[in-house]
Amino acid sequence: MLSNEHKAIISATVPILEQGGEALTRHFYLTLFRDFPEVKPIFNQANQADGNQQRALANAVLMYAKNIERLEQLGPLVSTIINKHVSLQIQREHYPMVGASLLKAIREVLGADTATDAVLEAWGAAYGQLADILAGAEQSIYEKNAAAEGGWSGARAFKVVSKTAESDEVTSFVMQPADGGKVVAHAPGQYIGLLAMVNGEEQRRQYSLSAVSNGSSYRISVKREPGGAVSNYLHDHVGVGDSLQLFPPSGDFTLADSDKPLVLISGGVGITPTLAMLTAALTSGRRIHFIHAARHANVHAFRDHIDALAAQHPQLQRFYCYEAANDSGPQPHATGYIDQQKLGAWLPETRDVEAYFLGPTPFMKAIKSHLLELGVPQSQTYYEFFGPAEALG
Repeated sequence: MLSNEHKAIISATVPILEQGGEALTRHFYLTLFRDFPEVKPIFNQANQADGNQQRALANAVLMYAKNIERLEQLGPLVSTIINKHVSLQIQREHYPMVGASLLKAIREVLGADTATDAVLEAWGAAYGQLADILAGAEQSIYEKNAAAEGGWSGARAFKVVSKTAESDEVTSFVMQPADGGKVVAHAPGQYIGLLAMVNGEEQRRQYSLSAVSNGSSYRISVKREPGGAVSNYLHDHVGVGDSLQLFPPSGDFTLADSDKPLVLISGGVGITPTLAMLTAALTSGRRIHFIHAARHANVHAFRDHIDALAAQHPQLQRFYCYEAANDSGPQPHATGYIDQQKLGAWLPETRDVEAYFLGPTPFMKAIKSHLLELGVPQSQTYYEFFGPAEALG
């Protein structure tokens, strides 16, 4: 049980985490994969190589330590982690492995003089409390998914029924259950977990669902990432008729019911969840401003689709920004990066809007800052930073 003394010790470690949290989490992952190699498929090794996962975990641990006396402040972060865990099928038995590795890393990185037995006891109690919260919430979602119409638990076999190139980098896969049954409904903006065997090794990934729920199939739209084990496998080796294993949909970055003007802002492959949001919102009749940034026309996925929707629905306005102008072919509305001036010109006149945005982390940070400067209330913006969502899995 986490005592007041434990909480005081955890709070006292905040300065240490602020200075060396990333070094600690790097050592943690090395220890975890060495001692418990069975959990390695759950983690995206590309995020390990570029440090994203280490930074995300360091951020989550720091936020937990800072808010140990008021855990309700962690609500959004905890919800994001739970949903990511559900999409990867993290189980209760995984938590003791993570906990043992975390305590070992704390002792080995900080040393016995700093990471005393009292510090390890406090962090063990704190981690135990967090693990109970996460595992309990995740189990409830697993049970709900299994009981829902078209639902299931664990991995389920799906067949690829179509494969479509959307740009030079993005390809869509439509998948239906191999058993011929229904699929559980998903909310616009959610993602799905995928299990694939690549070169004889199990790999798990999450991909946004790029089409609205229809009860019979799912669509993901996957960008080929340089060195990406699963994305390259899907692009090069998976075709119509092939089988993939899917976990039920999850995610808390979803479109809320509202009659306010909707602003959807995406960068690169961040466009994928906004497609389902856009399709769902068009049925409501609300005004929609769809803003997308891409490097150039050849990597701009779904442009023809968005243009066709705009021609059919007068309440939809769309704006495209490319890093560089095209010599020929479709032209953007602007070139360079989406700065405050461009964004201000493309937003509705009213700032009483709901804005959803996602994409690469630098893009997200810039958009968040621009919206704040342009007077869009923070309470009316919804965004998905890819990094922290990977914090514990």
